[in-house]
Amino acid sequence: MDAAYEKRAIAISSNLHPAGFDELMPKTIATATVDRLLHRAHVCQTSGDSVRLSEALAGQGVKPLS
Repeated sequence: MDAAYEKRAIAISSNLHPAGFDELMPKTIATATVDRLLHRAHVCQTSGDSVRLSEALAGQGVKPLS
C-alpha cells in the first residue's frame, strides 16, 4: 500500500468491512492501511448473492478450461 499510495490506482475487493481489518493484521498496521485505502477513495458497495458460492452449492464448482 505504501509504495502505491498516491502514485497509482488500486482496486480492492473484500467481504470484510474496513473496521474488521484489525482481525487480519495488527491494529496499527490495519489503521494505516485503511487510512490510505479510504483517503481520496471511491467506495462502491454491492449487495446480492455470490455467484461463485451459488455455483459451488449447485455442484458446478470449478469448470475445466476449454
